[in-house]
Amino acid sequence: MEKKETKEKAKRIYKIEDGKKLDGVCGGVAEYFGIDPTIVRVVWAAVSLCYGAGIILYIICMFVFPKKSEVVK
Repeated sequence: MEKKETKEKAKRIYKIEDGKKLDGVCGGVAEYFGIDPTIVRVVWAAVSLCYGAGIILYIICMFVFPKKSEVVK
């Protein structure tokens, strides 16, 4: 049997540049999972208000996630 090599691109997470509210993290997460960005923003805000970890996680993601223009060419 021969092995078929597929050249599918790996799915990457990134920050969006168009339609962003703060830094584009929630929009990028929404595109990654294929859901509405508003849902991600509401859930992220709820987690931030209830537990506070969402704020720290967002700040980390701001520096770790690349911009969409750097990933998609």
